[in-house]
Amino acid sequence: MQVIIATTPKERDDAFKVRKIVFVEEQNVPFEEEIDQYEDEATHFVLYLNGEPAGAGRFRIIDGTGKVERICVLKEVRKTGSGKAIMEAIEYFAKNQGIHKLKLNSQTHAIPFYSNLGYEVVSEEFMDAGIPHKTMMKQI
Repeated sequence: MQVIIATTPKERDDAFKVRKIVFVEEQNVPFEEEIDQYEDEATHFVLYLNGEPAGAGRFRIIDGTGKVERICVLKEVRKTGSGKAIMEAIEYFAKNQGIHKLKLNSQTHAIPFYSNLGYEVVSEEFMDAGIPHKTMMKQI
């Protein structure tokens, strides 16, 4: 298992491939909502398992806070530490950028996962792409 920062068009396409499978095909998020206007400014992360893309995430800095977005892992590799590996890579990257506060919008079913990584719920429930979410924060 290896998490990299996407630096080539192929690596970025690998991230989009995983996101399309998880969010568009599995969770019915419209493609035009999943791939949005922030792709070019975001730093993209890809998790490879045996050389194949199996997870993804992206990171942006907004008003001095790190925004963790689009964290996803293919169904067949969930609960193997893959999601945690992606989050650790993003947090390491954020620290090296001088960012010490992270924010994410978690699907409500994933709140226990993020809570185990030290994130705390800071909002009421809201809908995004037809899926219930809550905002979570963490100091790093």
